[in-house]
Amino acid sequence: MITGALAGTATAHLWQQYGPGRARTVPEWRLARAHQQRMHWELLSKAIDDPSLAVVIDGYGQNLSPERRRQYLYANLWYVNAFHLYEAGVLDRRQLRGHLRELFQSAYIREYWEATRPHRASLDPNSTEAEVGHIAETLLQERDESDTDEWWVVGEPPSL
Repeated sequence: MITGALAGTATAHLWQQYGPGRARTVPEWRLARAHQQRMHWELLSKAIDDPSLAVVIDGYGQNLSPERRRQYLYANLWYVNAFHLYEAGVLDRRQLRGHLRELFQSAYIREYWEATRPHRASLDPNSTEAEVGHIAETLLQERDESDTDEWWVVGEPPSL
């Protein structure tokens, strides 16, 4: 009971500090983003560990086995990690393409990507998320149209 009250108080404090409508400084934005990333990881980790929790966020529109659902959630963690590396400036656009090219060699990642296509349809086309999604889509299209099994050469890197 006390834990719930403390969590509620902390949430209210964070909402006042970082909630919608409040202008944020760059350090505040980075702190809020890092907190969000950590929370995303923790929530998905719980769902991966407990199939009874994973069904709560199953928005894939398919009748997935608990094992396949866990694989999709894990694929999501890898993709989101690539997105955050790019967003944080750890990877530039060329490096992101290479990272995604490697990730999408996995049939599981490609299956997850296809299952979540409707989720990406509602992204703001000017957002970084949409940009990364477009890069991934282009790589997959190039991979599918390629006449080689040499995945490391599929997709021309963009000129810088």
